[in-house]
Amino acid sequence: MNINATLLGEAIWFGVFIWITMKYVWPPLQKAIADRQKLIADGLAAGERGKHELELAGKKSADALREARAKAAEIVGAAEKRAAQMIEEAKGAARIEADKVVAAAKAEIAQQAEHAKAELRNRVADLAVAGAERILKREVDAKAHAQMLVALKQEL
Repeated sequence: MNINATLLGEAIWFGVFIWITMKYVWPPLQKAIADRQKLIADGLAAGERGKHELELAGKKSADALREARAKAAEIVGAAEKRAAQMIEEAKGAARIEADKVVAAAKAEIAQQAEHAKAELRNRVADLAVAGAERILKREVDAKAHAQMLVALKQEL
C-alpha cells in the first residue's frame, strides 16, 4: 500500500464527505441557525416592545389615576356644595315654618284675649246690672235706668 494513494483516497473521500455535508447537512443547519437567530431577535424585539408598552401603560394608568382623583375631588366638592345648599334651604324652610307657627300662636292669643275681654265685659255688665237692680228697686223709673245700663255695657 502506498501512502500517497491512501492519502489521495482519503482526500477524495474527505472532499466527497464535505460536498455531501455542504449539499444535504449544511443547509438545514443554516436554516435552523437562521430560524433560531430570528426567534431570538423577535424575542428581544418583543421584550423591548413589552418594556415600552409597560412604560406607556404605567403613564396611562398614572394619568387615569390623576384624572380619577381630580374627578373624585370635583364630585366631593359638588356634593359638599349641594349639602350646604340643602342645609340653607332647610334652615329657610324651618324659619318660614317657625314664623307661621308664631303668627298662628299670636293670632290665637289675640283671639282668646278678645274672647276673654268680651266675657269679662259681659260679667262686669251683669254685675253692674245686678248692682243697679238693687239700687233701682227703690227708684221708680226702671226703663230709664235700663237704657243707661245698656249704654254703660256697650262702653265697657
